[in-house]
Amino acid sequence: MDHGIKTVGIIGAGQMGGGVAHATAAAGFDVLLQDLEPLRVKECIARIEANLERQVAADKLSEEAKAATLQRIRAVETLRDLADCDLVIEAAIEEETVKRKILQQLSSVLKKDAIIATNTSSISITRLAAVTDRPERFIGIHFMNPAPVMRLAELVRGIATEERTFAESKAFVEAMGKSIVTSEDFPAFIVHRVLVAMINEAIYTLYEGVGTVENIDAALRLGANHPMGPLQLADFIGLDTCLSIIQALHDGLADAKYRPCPLLVKYVEAGWLGLKTGRGFYDYRGEAPRPTR
Repeated sequence: MDHGIKTVGIIGAGQMGGGVAHATAAAGFDVLLQDLEPLRVKECIARIEANLERQVAADKLSEEAKAATLQRIRAVETLRDLADCDLVIEAAIEEETVKRKILQQLSSVLKKDAIIATNTSSISITRLAAVTDRPERFIGIHFMNPAPVMRLAELVRGIATEERTFAESKAFVEAMGKSIVTSEDFPAFIVHRVLVAMINEAIYTLYEGVGTVENIDAALRLGANHPMGPLQLADFIGLDTCLSIIQALHDGLADAKYRPCPLLVKYVEAGWLGLKTGRGFYDYRGEAPRPTR
């Protein structure tokens, strides 16, 4: 079907928002990128340009395609600048209070028929939709990280999401060349409910002294044919994000099996959040990553 989406607003210029902006522009959509901190948007566009340049250097992309992708991305300063977007994707930090505030403000400036999507990986779509003026035009579009590379997106309806909203969102994601799975609106949906529970269990395995960081990661890489070990993956995702997701599972499902590992809590409290801060279960500040335990 014709999804009718031409201009896409993206709120949040962090790792996730930047990846979604890159993937959306590469698929031919005009992108307006907004963040509370304008410098973050500038840095994000520079990262996208560097990623595109690497693709050109590897003969995976032409100079013309690189230039066209960059030309489709425009930095904007305020939510009001997103007023004419056909779709706006909220990709801010995974904190419900922050998302709710953004979504409330966004509702008042968007044109009436625009779709609002959230890239949340764990928070109730129904609950977020309820703070907007258009719950029937609200949906979860959860891209995997890194969005330009990963082929999957989870589509999650809230209780009020209309079929038309779902169909248009599905057509938009398919136009990006991605595969889709649909999930019911339960905490962490499908991918992260399974994935982060595995990561939390891997951290318990380390915490209880069953294996070392290197042995646990090697066991899953070689024994289960995973492309990277669960502790390395946790560092890549961000330990703060992992903690927020496992807490959402624990709070939302009231099941003790999702209790966050105390070691994960300790690392987050220390500010050791993984790759983005230079230390997590590995220390990335030297020539090669080294385990921190």
